Amino acid sequence: MPAVTSCGLSNFQQEILNRLNQARAASRMCGNTLYQAAAPLAWNGKLFDAAAGHSLDMANNNYFSHTSQDGRSFSQRISDAGYAWSAVGENIAAGQRTVEDVMNGWLQSPGHCANIMNGSFTEVGVSCVSNDASSYKQYWTMDLARPR
Repeated sequence: MPAVTSCGLSNFQQEILNRLNQARAASRMCGNTLYQAAAPLAWNGKLFDAAAGHSLDMANNNYFSHTSQDGRSFSQRISDAGYAWSAVGENIAAGQRTVEDVMNGWLQSPGHCANIMNGSFTEVGVSCVSNDASSYKQYWTMDLARPR
């Protein structure tokens, strides 16, 4: 995995997968909703490509949104990356410098936590792109899905 799409963090893919699957291994409250433990997620290269493209776009164009500046939604970006999905979701974050920090933030946010705990999702790709000239410096995208 290129350093540019992992914020230069060592063992990025394995650390993300370990933390995601550790979170999914036990039931968890996301806001006021109890989610049961979910099966581990597998890494998917096409989901990573979609996530990396969005993180790069946000970092290079200094914005933070699920909607690309060209108007595409995350589901469109994932389809454009060649992933045929039956269920899809996305978490984004900005400014966190470590996998631990971004995961803690996502798990404390009810909507992001619900995506992580959603048993419909079986695959994931996560990217982080740094740009010191941008407002948040680091831009994270997690794309989750189930293939068709």
